[in-house]
Amino acid sequence: MDDLRFPVGRFTRPQGPLDGDMRRRAIDTIAAAPERLREAVQGLDDAQLDTPYRPGGWTVRQVVHHVPDSHLNAYVRFKLALTEDEPTIRPYDETRWAMLDDSRLTPIETSLTMLDALHDRWVRLLRSMKPAEFSRGLMHPESGPMTLDQMLALYEWHGRHHVAHVTGLRERSGW
Repeated sequence: MDDLRFPVGRFTRPQGPLDGDMRRRAIDTIAAAPERLREAVQGLDDAQLDTPYRPGGWTVRQVVHHVPDSHLNAYVRFKLALTEDEPTIRPYDETRWAMLDDSRLTPIETSLTMLDALHDRWVRLLRSMKPAEFSRGLMHPESGPMTLDQMLALYEWHGRHHVAHVTGLRERSGW
């Protein structure tokens, strides 16, 4: 692999709406993300958890804590877009969040449990949405206007992306 930052490839934003099958598959992938992440880190010790997934990258522990940080923001963004007209969402500095002590020192089980509960709520919301609601939009100050279909595709990719960081490191390290 040429670029360890993007083990499943870079995200490509869909230009049009997703169809019903694409949405169902994306939601199913999001629903499975907590278990996939849990499987990816199964049996790793503290030294392995504190190993960067690539030179200059976050540690496995930071990746595990980043996923619920990011997905919590996504859940809130979905709710804002469903209850407000074209809300402008607030970005956050994920790199600085990953450097905080809760991301560097907390046992991963805390974030794995958080991710389980968060995804239970988020997937219930996603599965309750009507097709037209996926065309609702929001404004991301850095990425521009986005629909909930595009957000769904982004976070389907995001979970796979970070699980692949861990599984790729395990493969390369023989863990």
